[in-house]
Amino acid sequence: MRYYRDFTAREEIDREYDAASAVPESTAIIERWRERSARVRSALLARPGLRFGPTCEEYLDFFPAGADAPLHLFFHGGYWRRFSAADFSFVAEPLVAAGIAVGVVNYALCPEVGIDEIVREARAAVAWAYREARNLGCDPARITVSGHSAGGHLVAMLAITDWPRRYGLPSDVVKAGLALSGLFDLGPFPWSFLQPFLQLDFAQVVRNSPILQLGERGAPLLCAVGGAESAEFRRQSRDFVAAYRARGLIAEYCEVPGADHFTVLDALFDPATALHARLLRLAREPEGAVAAAGA
Repeated sequence: MRYYRDFTAREEIDREYDAASAVPESTAIIERWRERSARVRSALLARPGLRFGPTCEEYLDFFPAGADAPLHLFFHGGYWRRFSAADFSFVAEPLVAAGIAVGVVNYALCPEVGIDEIVREARAAVAWAYREARNLGCDPARITVSGHSAGGHLVAMLAITDWPRRYGLPSDVVKAGLALSGLFDLGPFPWSFLQPFLQLDFAQVVRNSPILQLGERGAPLLCAVGGAESAEFRRQSRDFVAAYRARGLIAEYCEVPGADHFTVLDALFDPATALHARLLRLAREPEGAVAAAGA
């Protein structure tokens, strides 16, 4: 029996998608993220815990960067079941230094809620940020997003949202996005180690797989992935970019040589890397920051 693509056993799927097990240093890397985040919260001006929705988990930690700054929202990973915004305050440091305000978004986690609810909360965060941008000292016409792993999935779902119909907002409220090590087809996960946490049925898989929900509109996307990540993580990004472009939408695929699922996030927020330079350009000048098909 084939569970997903050519996979016939859960163990095969888990080998491709259990990123933490594939990187022995992952626990130490995560602890460094947390330590750095605590230092950043002490060093930077911050407005933590700004509520964008009715539940306790719906908030973002805001790091201002001066009057009329671009606003960049970051969505953390953790396979929709781990971490909080506080673990990722470190992403704000290099962006604020470059004059870009940052909102690190918190959301409820599985299994307390399902992925449908997490996607709703991510959209609510964007809608709130657009409406509150002026009060935050930001330019509502320059909102961009990024996310890692499960956060990359949320970035893709945000990019294809029908903002006028759902929220009464401009269709281009999200000017551009960077999905890092994203998950765009949730098909393998009902057969994986994650199912006890995610509790996915196949209607949820379809609703929440960006590659299955593409329409005629979508924000420009850069889909980046570590060159040392599993074949499936790299294929997910490649396939999504190909499907996005096939719809006439703007997307670009990028591999970071030698980076694994965790060090690729370090690369994104390291001012010395080419990937970070791409993020700065995307946040400052979203139009043209992502290459169109054939460019």
